[in-house]
Amino acid sequence: MKTIIFDKSLEYLAEAVDKFKTASCPVALTGAGISVNSGIADFRSPGGVWTIFSPDEYATLNVFLKNPQKAWKLYREMGKGLLGKKPNQAHKVLADFEHNGLLRGLVTQNVDNLHQAAGSLNVLEIHGDHQHLQCLWCETVVPVTGEHYAMSGVPACTRCNSPLKPNVVLFGEAVRSLDAIEELIFECDLLLVIGTSAQVYPAAGLPVSVKERGGLIYEFNQEPALSAHGYAETTSFPDYFFAGDLAATLPLFGRRVFGT
Repeated sequence: MKTIIFDKSLEYLAEAVDKFKTASCPVALTGAGISVNSGIADFRSPGGVWTIFSPDEYATLNVFLKNPQKAWKLYREMGKGLLGKKPNQAHKVLADFEHNGLLRGLVTQNVDNLHQAAGSLNVLEIHGDHQHLQCLWCETVVPVTGEHYAMSGVPACTRCNSPLKPNVVLFGEAVRSLDAIEELIFECDLLLVIGTSAQVYPAAGLPVSVKERGGLIYEFNQEPALSAHGYAETTSFPDYFFAGDLAATLPLFGRRVFGT
């Protein structure tokens, strides 16, 4: 693993930039860390919703089906934390990469829709999105509004009057877009792993899949996550680690890529 600290690792940085620009199918995998600078707390971090509402007690499909009123205590708290949030520079860099043919697609574990707001087009949301509500009975999907989080009751479907849930993957539900993600990752020869602790499957297995087929892994995190969790018995996993705040490291990498 080659650790890159900006203004101190210029040789490694130039090497990483060159390899990124010549990759045939670069892809990004993002997690909660990329949205922290947009004011969205990591659900698992101290003070995050998982420390207030146990996932096993509030975030399962079974809980929603049996007691939607209880489940909505969690959904309301999560939704309020996303209202009005805007993409930051890290989101925008990835959109710029895609628009300039330097990124084939993006897989995100986030449900905040900030990649799309930044301009990214090929976004595969493995855990769904919190910007819509869905009806499990008639499959109606409607945009979420602030009123849905302000009301004390459970929003009801206008077509069948069943309780609505956020269009997110609950524990006990299948992840989304898995076929499209596997197809994209199969072609990927360079994966940017950004702001994820790499603990939750199936997303956590994507870097290993790319590496096993000879692809390069670039990790952007405050602290190494991939090597720390022992996903590969090699010192070159990831190939490059960009240390520091994503609001600084990813835009700096972007500027080097674009030569600005």
